[in-house]
Amino acid sequence: MSLPRPLARSLVTVRRTPFFIDLGVAACALALFFAIVSTGVYWFQKPIPVVPISSSIGALHLYAFYSIVRMAIAYFLSLAFAISYGYIAAYNPRIEPWMVAVLDILQSIPVLSFLPPVVLAMVSLIPGHQLGIEMSVILLIFTGQVWNLAFSFYSSLKTIPKEMLEAASVFRYSGWQRFWQLEMPFSAIGLVWNSIVSVAGGWFALIFCETFTMGARNFQLPGLGSYIQTATNNGDVHALLAGIATVILIVVATDQLVWRPLIAWSDKFKFEQVESAEHVTSPVLELLRRSKILETLPGRVWNRVEEPVYRRLAKSKECRVVRPLEEAKSAKVSPALWAVAVAGGLAVCWAAAQAAFMLRTITWPDLRLLLEGAAATFLRVNAALLLSALWTIPVGVAIGLNPRLARVVQPLAQIMASVPATAFFPILLIGLVKIGGGLGIGSIALMLLGTQWYILFNVIAGAMSIPSDLREVCTVCRFTRWQKWTRLILPGIFPYLITGMVTASGGAWNASVMAEYSHVQGHTLSTIGLGAQIDAATDSGRFAMLLLATIFISLMVVTMNRLVWRRLYRLAETRFKLEG
Repeated sequence: MSLPRPLARSLVTVRRTPFFIDLGVAACALALFFAIVSTGVYWFQKPIPVVPISSSIGALHLYAFYSIVRMAIAYFLSLAFAISYGYIAAYNPRIEPWMVAVLDILQSIPVLSFLPPVVLAMVSLIPGHQLGIEMSVILLIFTGQVWNLAFSFYSSLKTIPKEMLEAASVFRYSGWQRFWQLEMPFSAIGLVWNSIVSVAGGWFALIFCETFTMGARNFQLPGLGSYIQTATNNGDVHALLAGIATVILIVVATDQLVWRPLIAWSDKFKFEQVESAEHVTSPVLELLRRSKILETLPGRVWNRVEEPVYRRLAKSKECRVVRPLEEAKSAKVSPALWAVAVAGGLAVCWAAAQAAFMLRTITWPDLRLLLEGAAATFLRVNAALLLSALWTIPVGVAIGLNPRLARVVQPLAQIMASVPATAFFPILLIGLVKIGGGLGIGSIALMLLGTQWYILFNVIAGAMSIPSDLREVCTVCRFTRWQKWTRLILPGIFPYLITGMVTASGGAWNASVMAEYSHVQGHTLSTIGLGAQIDAATDSGRFAMLLLATIFISLMVVTMNRLVWRRLYRLAETRFKLEG
């Protein structure tokens, strides 16, 4: 008996498709291996601090490869650091306030403030190889990616519902099991959406890091950032547009191949009691799920690793004894952590002594200039923060709660956010030069490009995490729009909104460096502000001014953290925590 022709064709297609998918996966693995080998060959050659940048469009593919490698390594370092740092801060009450304060300060310090110590340290630690210069650039990109990831993971751990923690304790989960089966799934949505913004922050830092001047030394590495910067300095509009178009092409490919599958995958971790009728889909994720290699190989490897670990954990005291939740939370700090804290304290004391010695060269006119700049930049940062919040909150809620709108707007928002703000800076600066304008008010518009996406994507993540059953209750009870916003939406997105506002504030401080001081077509555009002082001090090698400007930023951030952000975080952990 023969099958009908349409049915026979469909069976052949089903059988052939996994083969081609597996072939594509194998090709990707081979390409990854080739990329690792090529990068290793380049990194271990003799150091070349200044690499000539070609303005040819044919060289863009090689520059794009180098930039993507730096971005990827910096992102994975950022993710590992964020998870470790956030976990330690969330479960150690004694050092939690200090760790949050340090994180708040670091995420507000501009990338250029990290530049001298990072570059000098890495070049000294790895002399004689290009790897030293490359690692310094990767660590600088790391400083532009890591902070909002750490804030996201920390805030997710602090807002895990109490009954879920109690269930993990009753079922005698070990710390390893609780991490993989409760804490990571609960924080997955926030980490995915903040990863999009982190990569955008990495592109922002890339423009600075691939071409920079430190005193009498110049550094220029092959990459898209140096290509765009060189085209801007030479006034080559065609090369500038080609570089920006390449960045946009990479962003679109990353959105379709990485972020959309991850968003669709993380949707299953939404905390709700009734399954939502609408699901986020991704064609790429569906294809990967049909791959036989990805279906069988990781499972076999993971089972061989997982079973011995769980078997050993089941015999441990942690899994045999049920402890009260309060006792588990108030666990003592390990001696190793105390040793790290003591070593860190000694390092801080030594650094403070060196800083005091360096600041002796600061004069009273320099101090007055920095104080005026601090006031001006503080006002610009908060103005950019307020303007960003005014449009991102309603738009983010609309995208997160409306699946039909999300299908259209969400990819566009991801693409726009992932295109680095610094890619648009040269165009805006050239426009300001043409019209004869300055950076007084224009710097606020430039800061908006580096702040608004932090709030938007955190609001989208918060809106998507609101349980479907609560939304249905609002519909059944016929809540008015005002009641729905005040009793469901704003309380539901509040923890995410605070995380977005804190990281947006850091993004604004980072953007101030380029928004307040820039070189374009032989002109120097500047306005009064701490960002301008940091950039000018880096150009001239005045490290004392750079250090004092960074100290001023830290003092203002600590003050805001004490008076505003810490209180709002406490409110998010108590009043607006989602409970069953």
